[in-house]
Amino acid sequence: MPPGANMIRCKATISCAVFFFAGVFAGSSPASAQTFDSYRCADGTRFIAGFYPYDSRAYLQIDGVAVTLKKRLALSGARYSGSGVTLMITKAGTTIKHVGRPVTACELT
Repeated sequence: MPPGANMIRCKATISCAVFFFAGVFAGSSPASAQTFDSYRCADGTRFIAGFYPYDSRAYLQIDGVAVTLKKRLALSGARYSGSGVTLMITKAGTTIKHVGRPVTACELT
């Protein structure tokens, strides 16, 4: 065995162990705890909203289009808007407004 072979083997073993445990801990990270909610609205609109614990934005799939909404200041509840869509989630209920349509009440399905 050439000089230093044991040291190289030891470093390789340690590197493999580090990558293994990093993969185990990364696989169980809370980032995978996203929330997806399906909504049906009074005007017939249906959409899916995705929320991630590490991100303040809301991700919508509405009218066959993916839309990212930024969280905005709201007096009560949560308000998200972007690309002509505004989503309001309060204790009283959820409403959505998008371009060319009036505000409509929505409920979880």
